Amino acid sequence: MFTGLIREMADVLSLKNGFLTLKAEYKPKIGDSIAVNGACLTVVRVATGTFTVELSLESQRILAMENYRGKVHIEPAMMMGDRFEGHIVQGHIDCLGTVSSIKKNGTSTDFIISLPKDYSKYIIPKGSISIDGVSLTVNDVYDKSFRLTIIPHTIENTLFKTYKVGTKVNLETDMFARYIFNMFKSNEKKLSWDDVDSIMASY
Repeated sequence: MFTGLIREMADVLSLKNGFLTLKAEYKPKIGDSIAVNGACLTVVRVATGTFTVELSLESQRILAMENYRGKVHIEPAMMMGDRFEGHIVQGHIDCLGTVSSIKKNGTSTDFIISLPKDYSKYIIPKGSISIDGVSLTVNDVYDKSFRLTIIPHTIENTLFKTYKVGTKVNLETDMFARYIFNMFKSNEKKLSWDDVDSIMASY
């Protein structure tokens, strides 16, 4: 389990045969889970100042592998008793998104991210989403895309400063949105998110 708050930006030293070696200040142990660009991976080797995680063929098929070079986001798994911030992130990437628009909005910047339509149903206005492991709030939801407003601090301290129109990103939708949708998807009446809010408020 993760929070979507990036611990640091690690340097990619190599990616070969599914083994990704990173240079970082953080010192994990073998067997630890760590989110790299939002994907939960297992540490298989540790050396002075570096560690290696393994990416299965399935992971390589799903993830935006072109972003596993240069610098990457890392976040170690939460420990019992850790302060909870951000939102609940599982480290299980749902799909890839594509940056389709970047526009200044006052001192902040609006990013519009497109995604496969099948996953749009899990995106909720003012809900949470993880972009390459970064916990963010959704402003608006469209048919096949959504809008985020990113503050300067987040841009300067994450890969967002490198994103361009066309950049692919790892997306993990909100866990609770997925659960609620699947709980009610067989309901004969098509539920809106207002309906879901009313149901949840009754408990």
